[in-house]
Amino acid sequence: VLTNIYNFSCIQIFIRNYEKKMADIAALRKHIINYAKTRETYVAYRKAGYSSKFYEAHREELALHMAAKAAFDQLETSIIPKVKELNAEYAEILEEKKKAYAEYRKIRPEMQNYQIALKVAEACVDDETEQEINQKEQERPSAQR
Repeated sequence: VLTNIYNFSCIQIFIRNYEKKMADIAALRKHIINYAKTRETYVAYRKAGYSSKFYEAHREELALHMAAKAAFDQLETSIIPKVKELNAEYAEILEEKKKAYAEYRKIRPEMQNYQIALKVAEACVDDETEQEINQKEQERPSAQR
């Protein structure tokens, strides 16, 4: 039972990690696409001498471009991955997540049964403890008389 509890917990952690990686990849992919789409606007903004009029006219595109640049600056490597590479990594992680979910579905009914048994055992212990307390309380007044 303990090994299944451990496996269940590990699988839950793996699934959460896979989901986080997938979200990170999706965000990076979005930044790469936004950067590519807004690059020309940013170049024109630089050529305009960082004009405030140009900025106001293209505020949304420039904000996307700057957000993408900030995301790239936070990357551990200086090389920005290609969207194709990210798609392949995303598919690989998705496949691993599916395998983990299959294992999770196998173990989950056993864990649910374990949780139910644990609750029943706790309830029995609580009932016994409550009965002992009531019995002691009943004995005390008779001893005091």
